Amino acid sequence: MKPNNILQAQCRIETPLGPLLLAATARGLAGAWFDGQAHHPGELAAPVEPTHPHLRQATHELAAYFSAAGTGQAPAGFTLALDPQGTAFQQQVWLALRAIATGQTCSYGAIARQIGRPSAVRAVGAAVGRNPLSVVVPCHRVLGGDGALTGYAGGLDRKRALLRHEGAR
Repeated sequence: MKPNNILQAQCRIETPLGPLLLAATARGLAGAWFDGQAHHPGELAAPVEPTHPHLRQATHELAAYFSAAGTGQAPAGFTLALDPQGTAFQQQVWLALRAIATGQTCSYGAIARQIGRPSAVRAVGAAVGRNPLSVVVPCHRVLGGDGALTGYAGGLDRKRALLRHEGAR
């Protein structure tokens, strides 16, 4: 399902890592994409409405997250309602991503095992790459099995910056 079909509102916010497009449904935040990010939806049909309750809360929580810059102590997590659109498998992977604590990392293989699909490492990688909620659903905390920084739809420089910001090792 394309986000344009159900979105109620959108807005753009500035972050230390560049502009972020936010989109919301009636149920929650559906998207947070950096400019130039892989799988960016492009122009959305939803009205620009930064006062939409979900967008207002997302803006507030993202500002709190980024305001801790340089401290190595980002806030523990996001509490806003989320409504990412994806397949059942993607939803399962994205839920597993939300369980990775701030400052921690894990591998694609660990996520595959956690969701009970140990041989689905590549599929997990594809689902992680399609995460529509950059920063909020912490796909940047996923590393290769050997601990190497691997792909990030928002770019490896942003991934490094987010991990550094959170004090990840």
